[in-house]
Amino acid sequence: MRALKILVVVMGVLIVAGTVGLVMVLVQRVGGAASGTRWEAALDQPEGTRITGLAATESGIAVLLARPDGERVLVVEPKRGRVIGEIRPGR
Repeated sequence: MRALKILVVVMGVLIVAGTVGLVMVLVQRVGGAASGTRWEAALDQPEGTRITGLAATESGIAVLLARPDGERVLVVEPKRGRVIGEIRPGR
């Protein structure tokens, strides 16, 4: 009977420790993903430029800009925060 009590206590401790460990891993993954993906990018556009739209692409984020001289689409690489392409509509 004594061995059974010890076994029940040990298994209870293992269940509590496992639950705490699982919660810690979940918190790290959720919190880590949010803090690890933060980035900033300076688009270096002329004054009066407005961002009018955003869209995700395979290679980055497409940013639709309304500039004083016309509209443009910039493709920004999220990992480095730099512009990797620009599309200008033809006239």
